[in-house]
Amino acid sequence: MNNIALGRYLPIDSVVSRMDPRSKIMVLLILMVAIFIPAGFWGYIPIVLFIIAALYLSRLKLSYALRSLKPMMWMMIFLLIINVLVLHTGTLLFEWGWFKIYSDALIQTAYVIIRLMLMIILTTILTATTKPLDLTLGIEKLLKPFEKIGLPAHIIAMMISIALRFIPTLIEETQRIMNAQASRGIDMQNGTLKEKVSAILSLIVPLFVSAFDRADQLANAMEARGYNPSRKRTRYKVLRMHGIDYAAMAISVLVLAIDIILAVLGV
Repeated sequence: MNNIALGRYLPIDSVVSRMDPRSKIMVLLILMVAIFIPAGFWGYIPIVLFIIAALYLSRLKLSYALRSLKPMMWMMIFLLIINVLVLHTGTLLFEWGWFKIYSDALIQTAYVIIRLMLMIILTTILTATTKPLDLTLGIEKLLKPFEKIGLPAHIIAMMISIALRFIPTLIEETQRIMNAQASRGIDMQNGTLKEKVSAILSLIVPLFVSAFDRADQLANAMEARGYNPSRKRTRYKVLRMHGIDYAAMAISVLVLAIDIILAVLGV
């Protein structure tokens, strides 16, 4: 758990790190839409190529991005089991008594897993190359036009930024509690179902207490520094778009257009 990548910022000087946070957020949103376009497996190829280029330009290793997928492994296995048990369409691939595996179950599972992987890797690249304060400022600037209809842009941006920042913190806290419980003789790997449930409860309760305590400390610290989300704030750093920002957004739009064409053609 200490090697979690999602939500962790890396101070690496790269092309992607120097980009405007607004353009990176827009690229992420455009590619998220492209991921859910029903363009078949061929539609994922331009997205994967874009991710490879982004990893190269951000000077991030592929192994680092793949580390962010570890917490999702059990969810992927769970999705596979559910699809195998529920979907009984397509070609029968395996049969053993009442247990049967059909092709549609594996195909649907592959679609979901690939989409999850692409979304997590894209989010990891964003958080690894963008400072939390820059990310907050970028989200706030993008939501600024919606303030005319009463949307609290700054508050929403701050909440999203804090949530992303606390992902690695909470995972590290989980590891610390697990080590403390293991030193007290609690085994979370072996034992009966009742013992495992009891072990999980011994982990969840102190984790929630710690999370609320951290939230309270953060609120007190922000209040002590005179933070008021309703007041108009000035910024020392002014965001400016450059050629690389427009190029990245144009390429992401091109990827989306390719997926739409593939979906229309039914490839």
